[in-house]
Amino acid sequence: MTAPLKDRSMELQKQMIAAHYKRLEEAPNTGEPVVYTFVPGNLTELIRSFDALPLLPEINALQSGMRGKSGDYISVAEKAGHSEDVCTYVKCDIGMLKSGNISPIGTRLPKPDLLLLSYTGCYTFMKWFELLREEYHCPTVFLHIPYQGEGRIAPEHREYVVRQIRDDLIPALERITGRRYDEDRLKESLKLSASSEDDLVAVLESAKHRPSPIDAYFGAVYYVGPIFSAFRGTPEGSEYYGSLREEVEQRVALKLGPVTPEGPLDDQRYRLVVEGPPNWTSFRQFWKMFTDEQAVVVASTYTKVGGVYDDGFRHDAADPLGTMADYCGGCYTNLNLPGRIDMLVNYIRDYEADGFVINSVKSCNSFSAGQLLMLREVEKRTGLPGAFIESDLVDPRYFSAANIKNRLESYLQMLESRRSRARS
Repeated sequence: MTAPLKDRSMELQKQMIAAHYKRLEEAPNTGEPVVYTFVPGNLTELIRSFDALPLLPEINALQSGMRGKSGDYISVAEKAGHSEDVCTYVKCDIGMLKSGNISPIGTRLPKPDLLLLSYTGCYTFMKWFELLREEYHCPTVFLHIPYQGEGRIAPEHREYVVRQIRDDLIPALERITGRRYDEDRLKESLKLSASSEDDLVAVLESAKHRPSPIDAYFGAVYYVGPIFSAFRGTPEGSEYYGSLREEVEQRVALKLGPVTPEGPLDDQRYRLVVEGPPNWTSFRQFWKMFTDEQAVVVASTYTKVGGVYDDGFRHDAADPLGTMADYCGGCYTNLNLPGRIDMLVNYIRDYEADGFVINSVKSCNSFSAGQLLMLREVEKRTGLPGAFIESDLVDPRYFSAANIKNRLESYLQMLESRRSRARS
């Protein structure tokens, strides 16, 4: 297989994340404190305002999957007693820890000074951090985010989160860093976050054009990498998203499609919306199944797992603690099923999609629970048939290339048949 093609922004974010791993490796020498946390509801701006470094176990797992390392790590974890049904992100992370805690790029990962669990709809996160606490014996803060059972965060829920940040999390960060809370510094970071969020939304909404200049699922996982991980609220993050926006706007002006690993996808036959995370162990092969059929993804729910910005939310520097509470409560994994269905229906309409695909991930209950219900309801409300495929996050045993390819090809043939009947 030839080396994959990447656009300039993909290469840049790869360099940014690699530099962050190297900085983490040096943390024991530089004295920079390290905070382990998760992607949904992460409080990167607050962490970095204390000159601490965020480390995200999910990012370690997916990067390990893309580099072909996750299968061995999962085997190590299962030999240690973890069930086959446990989230494979967890098993990959635990296996990596037991294998020397070497990052996906080969650097050594530091021990955490603080475990910060922001609970946003995924119960597995709680058990994951219990395992890490048993391993590292370090301070732990559990930031509990009320679930959007009624489709919204009530004012008392917001205040509950604000109190936790103010009374529990900030004092814990002060203790492990030896620094005082600096609200002015936090506000400056939040201004940078809002600017990056503006640019990211412009990039994602560019897919409304024909041809779409981006792939909003496979390509967009590169685009959301910096804002979902360590760079939201930083000058380098703001610079990245400004540069990304310029790059995409140039493609719009030239009527060019996205750059894919196999080459540009300018000739687009199908516009799709995708629900669910990608498979990381066979990421390029998975993407190629779509590009071989001239199918481009114009919107996806996975790219909202670290923040739903295209509904108008922006971090607000005028209310630093309140805006962080709003952000945590609004992450995709904290939305109820009706809210997720509404999102898919709106994307299909707003992006003029021909159909939608659900990738049901075996070991991720926070995404997969209720997806068959979502499929039927979206079909009913849009009048479009949906495709249902199955894989996993980082376990190579649960990616059946032939099965997925057959289902996808059959689905697109059905869309083509409907299209032909509509013309006749």
